[in-house]
Amino acid sequence: MKRNIFQQVVIFFVISVFFGTISNGVSAQEVNSKRNLTIDDFFKLKNVGSPQISPDGEWVAYTIRETDLEKDKSETRIWMIPMAGGEAIPMTAKGSSASSPRWSPDGKHLSFLSARNEGKTQVWTLDRRGGEAQQLTEIKQGVSGYEWSPDGKKLLLVLKDLKPEDTEKDEKKKKKPKPWVIDRLQFKRDNIGYLDRYRNHLYVFTPGDPLPVQITSGDFDDSSPAWSPDGKLIAFVSNRTKEPDSNSNSDIWIVSASSPDKGKTLLQLTKNPGSDNSPAWSPDGKTIAYVTVTEPDKMWYATNHLAVVSSDGGTPEALTTALDRNVRSPRFSRDGKSILFLLEDSAELNLAQISQTGKNLIRLISGDLSVSSFTMNIKGQMATLISKPKLPTEVFVLENQKLRQLTQANEDLLNELNLAEVENFLCKSKDGMEIEGFIFKPPDFDTKFRYPALLRNHGGPVSQYDFGFNFDAQLFAANGYVVVLMNPRGSSGYGQDFSVALWADWGNKDFEDVMAGVDYAIEKGLADPERLGVGGWSYGGILTNYVITKTDRFKGAITGASEVLFRSNYGHDHYQNVWVEELGLPWKNAEAWERISPFNYVENIVTPTLIMCGEKDWNVPVLNSEQLYQALRKLGRTTQLVVYPGQHHGIRIPSFQKDRYERYLAWYDKYVKGSTDSK
Repeated sequence: MKRNIFQQVVIFFVISVFFGTISNGVSAQEVNSKRNLTIDDFFKLKNVGSPQISPDGEWVAYTIRETDLEKDKSETRIWMIPMAGGEAIPMTAKGSSASSPRWSPDGKHLSFLSARNEGKTQVWTLDRRGGEAQQLTEIKQGVSGYEWSPDGKKLLLVLKDLKPEDTEKDEKKKKKPKPWVIDRLQFKRDNIGYLDRYRNHLYVFTPGDPLPVQITSGDFDDSSPAWSPDGKLIAFVSNRTKEPDSNSNSDIWIVSASSPDKGKTLLQLTKNPGSDNSPAWSPDGKTIAYVTVTEPDKMWYATNHLAVVSSDGGTPEALTTALDRNVRSPRFSRDGKSILFLLEDSAELNLAQISQTGKNLIRLISGDLSVSSFTMNIKGQMATLISKPKLPTEVFVLENQKLRQLTQANEDLLNELNLAEVENFLCKSKDGMEIEGFIFKPPDFDTKFRYPALLRNHGGPVSQYDFGFNFDAQLFAANGYVVVLMNPRGSSGYGQDFSVALWADWGNKDFEDVMAGVDYAIEKGLADPERLGVGGWSYGGILTNYVITKTDRFKGAITGASEVLFRSNYGHDHYQNVWVEELGLPWKNAEAWERISPFNYVENIVTPTLIMCGEKDWNVPVLNSEQLYQALRKLGRTTQLVVYPGQHHGIRIPSFQKDRYERYLAWYDKYVKGSTDSK
């Protein structure tokens, strides 16, 4: 557990009597003119992503996703900004989204994925100096992913097997529904639907040729391809066990970039029964770094470690087992002597570096921030995506061990807003375990008052709140609430044992941990114990269900996309493997399933409860939300069920997102704040 955590404090500006200005040079009038965050600001925020540095280090390409509430849709465009700083330039026009920007190895062209003119997603390219984009591929089923070869003469494509309807010219026949014929163990996925046996495979495409050349095949999905430095080999990830749907295995494989037999001749680099993924080549092509799960029996509670293996085979070596923290996105340094990666640790997401021997761990970027991705060119220049408590994600460059913010996509909006102060804290749970959390205070926070308080639980359960910008918490604080965010047991930033503590024991230690955060806020004089609310989405909703069956301290609850009667999910949600791994077969170990099902304690619920879900959610199906609602109505409790048509686990349609925020505030205002308007 992290020690000596910086405790944020409210910074009081000192007003100059003589000059009428504030110590940072901003006038008092300007400060007073700032406003609190509103729901509509969610749709004004620009979401920055996918930074890519040009080979010469002169430019950084990136994406910006913007939302049009009137048109009820979002759109992503590619932008470019000088590495030295300056005005950003839009590279793709409005009207169609673009993603996955990539520089050609010579730096002359910028490519991207886009489905223009209502067609399939293809690779497009444009001259970085300007001009119209040119379509580079014409694949009937569309392109899922791509990468340039090191010499820039070819593209590596990820394509799904061609379906009969992809070649059908008659639009009526193409759109005519057909029955799903299912014979797979894993037969459905949220956002996808029922699964067939059309698989993702790798192809090599030479611009100018009519068709790409297939280099992998079989009844397996292939992903995360990476070119070797000499362009002769491809490393990729695939689960090629006898029954891929029955396990969480994936291995690193190598195939020739000119494979004559569609990948029937492969070199298997890893044979770990757990997940091996995210391969990255060393500059000399002799070593591959990757992410591995060495204890797959711990399922999603297991720590993801950094590992290396020789590219011609050999014994893999895990480098970070002693660190006991999750890693992701490995990338070799320019000289190949060390590996850079993202490191999750105690509510932080750092950029770290370690030698190939597993020694000399260095945190290149750390502190009260969240690094969500990084990119590096052949010169070793680096750009990152970073978010802070009061700053949505922006592109930063790392130069001489110092960060410099490069993009200012949300500067104008942020200058209007008076955001909540965020306090990072530690407290002791019931059994003495140290638990970390965050408290968001209303922008006009006054120590003389106790405020209505909301406990908002994170999803996962193996996830965590970090120092990144949190719109939901900022919105609740802007509406007069103290907001408590906790990382209870099960959370991912505190080592494997901390996560595994939740194994088959949901709603026990994690309940005690989040309640310790609420008690901390009360003890510090921040929260009014008579005006408490609770809520969350996904596992955050599940934990909310545990909370309201175990205590009547909360005046209002919102449970989103949650589960309550676990056995009813078997064969209905898409977790057919993990349910059985953790709880056993439901007809053989029914007691374990029933013991942790909040539904069996539903009569204990007296808290007014708003229940929400997406109609087509197959991650956490609407079935359980309906069951909880029906039970509460039958018991005569105060409740309401809101189902969003056509939506999956994540609510994507902007008008539905706005509706959800409005219902959040209305429910909490009615049942947590009550009739009083005072603080």
